Amino acid sequence: MIRISRGLLTLRLNRPEKANALTPEMLAQMIEILRTATEARALILTGTGKVFSAGADLDAAKAGLATSPLWEELSGALAALACLKVAALNGTLAGGANGMALACDLRIAVPTAKVFYPVMQLGYLPQPSDAMRMRALVGPARTKLILAAGQKITAEEAYGFGLIDRIVAPEELMAEAEALVAPALAAEPDVARAILRAADA
Repeated sequence: MIRISRGLLTLRLNRPEKANALTPEMLAQMIEILRTATEARALILTGTGKVFSAGADLDAAKAGLATSPLWEELSGALAALACLKVAALNGTLAGGANGMALACDLRIAVPTAKVFYPVMQLGYLPQPSDAMRMRALVGPARTKLILAAGQKITAEEAYGFGLIDRIVAPEELMAEAEALVAPALAAEPDVARAILRAADA
C-alpha cells in the first residue's frame, strides 16, 4: 500500500499471508515509486501483520531473485531519496529485506521483532551495501555475528547494538514514526536536506 499525504510517503508491505515475502514485481514497483518520489519530504516504511518481511519469496528466490540486482537497486533508491526515512518494523526482518531498513535513516521496532540475515546458511552473498551499512552501524564483529554466524538478533539486542534506534509498543509504532518525521515535514525542505547531509558527513 502506498500513501502520500502532505509530503509524507508511506510504503507498507501488504502481503501478510506470506509474511510480506518480496517478489520481483514488488521490488520493481517500490524502486519505481522511490525514483519518482522527488517531492517526498519524509518516508515511513512498514509492513502489515506480525512480520515486517521474510525476505525473498521462496519460489521467486529459487527462480533467481535471491541474487537479483533488484535488491541493490531498491536499497540504493531508498538511500538516495533526499528526505528523512524511518523504517517502522512491525515484526521480524529477514534476509534481503534487511537492505530496505538499513537504507533508512532511523529504525524503530516492536519488542517481538527479530533481525535475521541467513546468507551463510543459504549459500548467497549479502548485497554489498547491506554489509557496508550494517558494519557502519554496529561494527565488523556484530556484522559477522549476523551475516557469518547466522544469529537471529532480538529487538533488545539490536537496540543495544545500535541496529535499531528505539523499541516501541505495537499500538504506538506508526504514531512514533509519524512523530519522528514531523519536524522534517514542518521544516523548510532545503534546511531538512542540509541537516541530513551534515549528519551523514
